[in-house]
Amino acid sequence: MIFNRQRFLRTARSMIQRILVTGGAGFLGSHLCERLVSDGHDVICLDNFFTSQKTNVVHLLDKPNFELIRHDITLPIHLEVDQIYNMACPAAPGHYQFNPIKTIKTSVMGSINMLGIAKRCGARILQASTSEVYGDPEQHPQTESYRGSVNPIGIRACYDEGKRVAETLFMDYHRSNNVDVRIVRIFNTYGPRMHPFDGRVVANFIRQALAGDDITIFGDGSQTRSFCYRDDLVEVIIRMMNCDGFIGPVNIGNPHEFTIRQLAEKTIELTGSSSKLIEAPLPADDPTRRRPDIALAKEKLDWEPKIELEQGLKHTIDWFKTINLGDYRPPTPNFS
Repeated sequence: MIFNRQRFLRTARSMIQRILVTGGAGFLGSHLCERLVSDGHDVICLDNFFTSQKTNVVHLLDKPNFELIRHDITLPIHLEVDQIYNMACPAAPGHYQFNPIKTIKTSVMGSINMLGIAKRCGARILQASTSEVYGDPEQHPQTESYRGSVNPIGIRACYDEGKRVAETLFMDYHRSNNVDVRIVRIFNTYGPRMHPFDGRVVANFIRQALAGDDITIFGDGSQTRSFCYRDDLVEVIIRMMNCDGFIGPVNIGNPHEFTIRQLAEKTIELTGSSSKLIEAPLPADDPTRRRPDIALAKEKLDWEPKIELEQGLKHTIDWFKTINLGDYRPPTPNFS
C-alpha cells in the first residue's frame, strides 16, 4: 500500500491532538484550554503570568490531559506538539503599555520561538492577531485586505506593530519553510475571566457600576466598538485551526457596532447602578470607529457570533459579582 501523507494528516487531525496554548492562563487562553481539554485533547498551557491569573486554570490542574508550565515564550523551549495556539501577549492598553518593550518582545521573539517549534514538529500553528493592526482605520468596516493606519511611534505601537510583525513572521515561515500557519484578527472580546483592572472598557464599566462609582467615558463616548462574547470567539478560533486550505488572515468579532456611551448606559441599566457618566480626555491614537467585516469568516468557517451584547453582558456582570477584586494583581514587574 502506498503511503498517502495528506490522508494520514487529515485522519490524525480528527483524533486526539497534543496541543500547546501559549498565554493559556489568560482570559481567552484559559477558555480555549478548557474547551480543548473537554474535547479530549492533551493540552499544555504555557504562561509567564505577566498579566494572567493561575485561578483561571486551577480547575483544570487535576485533569490527566492538562499540564501547566510557567514559561516566557520570549525564551526557547523544546516541546513535542501537533498544534500551537499562540495566544500569549497582553491585550489591553493598560497592560501592554505597562512594559511596552516586553510586549513587543512577546509578539516578535515569542512568535519566532513558537514558529521554530512548529517547523521542527510539523505542527500547525495559529497566531492570535488583532484588530489593532488596522490602527485608527480609514476604512469602515474593516476588511482583511485593508492595510491599516497605524502610528509606528505612538504609545499603542508596542502592541499594534508587534502583532503586525508577528503576522509577517508567520507568512514568511509559511512561504520559506512551508510551516502550516493560521492567522485570526480578534476584535473586542469580553466575558467572564477578563481581568477587572486591565483597562478595557467592558471591565471598567462593570467594575465601576457595581461599586456605584462614576463611569468614565473617554471623549464624548461617540467612538464605536463591536463587542464579541468569549464563547463565540473560542468556537471560531478552533474552527480556524482545524480548517484545511485556509490560512487567513480572517477577522473574527461581532459586526454589530455600539458607541461607548451606549455600552455605558446598557451597563448601568443591567447592573441597576446609580452611577453617573463623566467624560475624560481621549487617549492618544485611540481608534474612533472599529467594526469587522466578517464575510470571509462566514464563507470559509461557516461562523458568525450568536450571543447578543445584552446576554453576554449579563453573564459577565454575574461573574463580576462572584469575584474578589483583591485577588487580581497588576502586571508583574520584570526586566525587559
